[in-house]
Amino acid sequence: MATYDDLKALVRTIPDFPRPGIQFRDVTTLLLDARGFGMAVERLAATVVDKPDLIAAIEARGFILGTALARELGCGLLLIRKDGKLPGATIAEDYALEYGSDRLTMHVDACAPGARVLLADDLIATGGTALAAARLVRRAGGEVAGARFLIDLPALGGAEALRAEGVDVVSLLDFEGS
Repeated sequence: MATYDDLKALVRTIPDFPRPGIQFRDVTTLLLDARGFGMAVERLAATVVDKPDLIAAIEARGFILGTALARELGCGLLLIRKDGKLPGATIAEDYALEYGSDRLTMHVDACAPGARVLLADDLIATGGTALAAARLVRRAGGEVAGARFLIDLPALGGAEALRAEGVDVVSLLDFEGS
């Protein structure tokens, strides 16, 4: 993986958020920098060999990255949202959190069978959210063409969990710890 120290310098680390011992990697500072945000989107887009039909943007910061990536690649945008946020008929996927569980949904008709779908989110940690998104796309008949993230926290194993499910994973930046 290439090292993008110019982009890494734009990511703020907030210690002990949301609880003691966590080093929160805050991408909002990268998003504030127009040049940095543009470079991040261009660099992620350059990792995509075969253009997908759709970018599946995962709520919430994934919407920002996914929208920009869809625009850059000339693809449609599929929204993967928390339960209760989409107005039409949906399919849902539950996933485990450190303490409890959550649910992701997508419109039942958002992904045509056979569509090639690239997942997009700001950060991959344990991989629970991204795995649930991949399961949703597959249940709808879509093909998960890969996943793109600004940040990977390798110690938490999420990218490896996605790869174990046959998903090509690319992140621009790695940060140690949690």
